[in-house]
Amino acid sequence: MIGWFLFVVAVGLLSVAGLMLIGPLRRRLLSARFLSAFRRALPPMSATERDALEAGTVWWEGELFAGRPDWAKFLAYPWPTLTPDEQAFLDGETEDLCRLVDDWGTTRLQDMPVAVWDFIRSRGFLGLIIPREFGGKGFSAYAHSQVITRLSTRSSAPAVTVMVPNSLGPAELLLHYGTDGQKRHYLPRLAAGLDIPAFALTSPWAGSDAASIPDSGIVCRGVWEGREVLGMRVSFDKRYITLAPVCTVFGLAFRLFDPAHLLGSEADIGITCALVPRDHPGVDIGRRHNPLDAVWMNGPIRGKDVFLPLDFIIGGPTRAGQGWRMLMECLAAGRSISLPGANAGLQQLTARAVGAYARVRKQFKTPVGRFEGVEEALTRIGANTYLCDAARVVTAGAVDLGEKPAVVSAIVKYHVTERARQTVNDGMDVIGGKGICLGPQNFLGRVYQQMPVGITVEGANILTRSLILFGQGAIRCHPYVLAEMNAAQAGDLKRFDAAIWGHFRYTVSNAVRALGMGLTGSHFVAVPQGVAPETRRYYQQLSRFSAAFAFLSDVSMGTMGGALKRKEKLSARLGDILSLMYLACATLKRYEAEGRQAEDAPFMHWAIWDCLFRAQNAFEGVIANFPDRIAAVLLRRLVVFPLGRPYVVPSDALGHEVAKRLIEPSATRDRLTAAVHLPADIEQPLGALEAALSAAIAAEPVEAKLREARRAGYFKPDALVEGRGEALWAKAQECGVITAAEAEVLQRYSALRDKVIRVDDFPFDLGRPHGESGPLP
Repeated sequence: MIGWFLFVVAVGLLSVAGLMLIGPLRRRLLSARFLSAFRRALPPMSATERDALEAGTVWWEGELFAGRPDWAKFLAYPWPTLTPDEQAFLDGETEDLCRLVDDWGTTRLQDMPVAVWDFIRSRGFLGLIIPREFGGKGFSAYAHSQVITRLSTRSSAPAVTVMVPNSLGPAELLLHYGTDGQKRHYLPRLAAGLDIPAFALTSPWAGSDAASIPDSGIVCRGVWEGREVLGMRVSFDKRYITLAPVCTVFGLAFRLFDPAHLLGSEADIGITCALVPRDHPGVDIGRRHNPLDAVWMNGPIRGKDVFLPLDFIIGGPTRAGQGWRMLMECLAAGRSISLPGANAGLQQLTARAVGAYARVRKQFKTPVGRFEGVEEALTRIGANTYLCDAARVVTAGAVDLGEKPAVVSAIVKYHVTERARQTVNDGMDVIGGKGICLGPQNFLGRVYQQMPVGITVEGANILTRSLILFGQGAIRCHPYVLAEMNAAQAGDLKRFDAAIWGHFRYTVSNAVRALGMGLTGSHFVAVPQGVAPETRRYYQQLSRFSAAFAFLSDVSMGTMGGALKRKEKLSARLGDILSLMYLACATLKRYEAEGRQAEDAPFMHWAIWDCLFRAQNAFEGVIANFPDRIAAVLLRRLVVFPLGRPYVVPSDALGHEVAKRLIEPSATRDRLTAAVHLPADIEQPLGALEAALSAAIAAEPVEAKLREARRAGYFKPDALVEGRGEALWAKAQECGVITAAEAEVLQRYSALRDKVIRVDDFPFDLGRPHGESGPLP
């Protein structure tokens, strides 16, 4: 009887296997039915949605999404470097610009001085990405990122002013899509600083949902330069446009309609991008917003029934309706560079300045940086700075390899700005009252004020996390989903059959691999020869997490279908897993590229351990809230965590090693903050901090001598000189406890310490209208 049962089972399995192997039969009996169900479940996709999904390229994130990261391939990617010309510009013109800018002075002026504007325009800062044939610098994405990172450590005003024209703006669009005539006219003028560009996309009714912009134009005939031409009558109301108040030319995005069919059969042509001179008739421009009291220029651009010739369309009339695809392609590259660079610079500034302050500032006769509570904040500052700069450099390098990484650009934009916010918040906690009193001596308060800007622009972070990281990644990075969707929409059974069964094999493979690696602790996962022994386990665990993530993603999409898009919390956690794996990979890449510096290892270990712990929590968050509870139990116990959760928070001992390296001069601290502009003048806050840090370290052994002498009873100052600086040191010299040179060391440290901890004060009537009296008689 048992033999008969086994025979029946075997026949059944062989029949299924035969059905799977015989293509025509499988397609007719199974795939056709799946295709019909898939098409019914597949929501309609607009042209703008398709453009957003297909824009850009898939890079390393695709390997992580597929569940089998090829580590040899990843390690073979080159680490970006600067050319001699790029390095000379960074060390020369960029440093000169930093020296020209006084952040507090620009704050009071609410603008950069004319000399700074002239320097930016005349030295080529607005043409970093424009090829040399058009008079630009022709710099790499990495060089562009380095310049923005350096400027951000000095002031947001020049950083943003330089960042925007070289990111999502007319130059980028003209380079990729402009006509030869447009390129020859505008690019040399932009490179020479004769034109200042802006790009008008956001409207009051379309922010993060930029594809729904209400600004519109109608194809019509009109008079331009004395003759009748075919053009567009456009009405627009744009806001939050950086450089708008001072721009001489701006890009304009709007939806174009052709009800009279003057261009063709389509009435709704689609989103279109045009290039408009500032002084064009009907343009209303010049007012400014005040984004958190930031100095860089930002304001509205408006116009009603403004006639634009068709030649104003970027790329000419044949590019009408292609604007959204153009914007998505350029955003994928620009977003990889601008905000990650700016925010990585702010983190480096925080790490350098707050680390020094924590050694110089003492409470209870101890540097505040040695208190464990402060150490905890310093640890996050140091490790997040190390990780985010790694992600910045790796991603800029991808752009230089020809990638336009749409998903990765969203990852670095979201996570670098969020971690920068955490870094600056931690820095403000450490420096306390010093940070909340604005003035020329405050090195962090203005940074803190403006942190929400990076969180908000180029895709608000909440929506980026909940809708884009996984929502776009699941379709764009998955090896089969987009192919299935395209085949289903085309009704192509053969292509759909190949995709759906490839998808099936892929899902089963990742389930088996994730379970196997979970049961064995991933100890048997192959890792390329030559990686640092201390990082080997991270590669293995990331391979395990990648397979588990790929399987969990498929189960989520398979069980929830289109409803997953509306379950934003689950989608966000899945996006977190993908993002954290990418950040950990970037950290590993940096550690290898910089020569496996042993003194830097604590930063690397803490950052990766934190990523894996957070990714583990994100896995748990998805599974704990999975709608299908049976599937949730099976996912947790059989695939993702068969032997329990492997990671806990990074250890306090490891955190101590990170914090310790922030509060003392070293090559490690210099590498961590290599982008920071360091003024030599002690009248500058950072210059004073650097000098005070050296003075504090020189004074510590002398202070130790004083304490030891007092404990031994050899040196007993009277009550009048107890702890009173120069009087105390004079008494110590008199008793032979310290020398005159040592007293000078203490005196220098005391003067610099007082300078560093000083806060600014102003006249009582500062800011009052002239003649207005206060509450005092």
